[in-house]
Amino acid sequence: MVHYLKPLRYVALMAVLIQSLSVVDASARRTPGAGVATAGAYASENVSPLKVDRLDATIDTIVPASATMERVATGFTWVEGPVWIPAGYLLFAEITSNSIRKLQPDGTLSIFMQPSGYKGTAPYGGKEPGSNGMTLDQSGRLTVAGHAQRDVWRLESLDAGAPVTVLADSFEGKKLNSPNDLVYKSDGSLYFTDPPYGLPTQGDSDPIKDLQVNGVYRIPKAFEQKPGAAPARDQLQLLVKDVPRPNGIAFSPDEKFLYVDNSGPKKLWMRYRVKEDGSLTDATVFYDASSDPRPGGPDGMKVDRKGNVYSTGPGGIWIFSPEGKALGTILVPERTANVNWGGADRKTLYITASSSIYRVTLKVPGV
Repeated sequence: MVHYLKPLRYVALMAVLIQSLSVVDASARRTPGAGVATAGAYASENVSPLKVDRLDATIDTIVPASATMERVATGFTWVEGPVWIPAGYLLFAEITSNSIRKLQPDGTLSIFMQPSGYKGTAPYGGKEPGSNGMTLDQSGRLTVAGHAQRDVWRLESLDAGAPVTVLADSFEGKKLNSPNDLVYKSDGSLYFTDPPYGLPTQGDSDPIKDLQVNGVYRIPKAFEQKPGAAPARDQLQLLVKDVPRPNGIAFSPDEKFLYVDNSGPKKLWMRYRVKEDGSLTDATVFYDASSDPRPGGPDGMKVDRKGNVYSTGPGGIWIFSPEGKALGTILVPERTANVNWGGADRKTLYITASSSIYRVTLKVPGV
């Protein structure tokens, strides 16, 4: 004799089945050690109205009135160096796990490279063993601030197992500190910052620190360096040596100015005029936020096509006019580390912030 389920028992059974499937689906979105994606049907839970500290009316020409902030992925320890790959995905560094991660627009995560920085056999002894800032050269080759590896290197392709070319690893015979962030000029030269944050103690008195200076450097013909060739060590130029903690770095759209963040002890943004030979002059304080007590400071930095500067700072992402006027701050619920443009129209600003990746769609495209 066949017994049919009573309606209430049937509803209860279906509820359990749906809940079980939801758990399986959520688990499938996790990549071991790679944080938790928050894509698809779950994205709506991670979207909120964008909060902006508006300091000037000009900010309304940049930030839409109805803008939202989406947390695309979370579960990390310290994320940095976002770079958009034209094929349609984001790469970023998770420094503490010594890896570079790949993030699809729908939130799907995977490991692109591990290790990405320190490759020694002994325990590193510090909290940031991975790589840091990343950018692309004119051919689309990924160029990386090696951070704990204490060099600057380039991947010859984005294929698995692609050859690596080291572009810089020492200055005047002394090992670099820990390259942090980098930017190409249109002539193929590469500029990078070199604070001590990737060293085990992150300080100037670290036992393995060889250089007394925390500098800003230029590799004159980085783009032309042949794959696998040794660094042109005798050509590396020290451009700035009086900034205590140089960090983020970016050019104005016309390349007449170079911006450099100083992350401590003062919270400063510096601006330099770029000479025809690539050297720098006319150092000026672009903005000083040292009096702002909110968590965070000058770190990663990018510019848009109108010359506005976007940088991590106290409270979130600061936006400055080309003249150095603070227009407003995109408020982020975590301490921010870096930013970069993404999407086909480059109007999506990706933000790396401590444990998470956020994104915001703005009105002005990035460079």
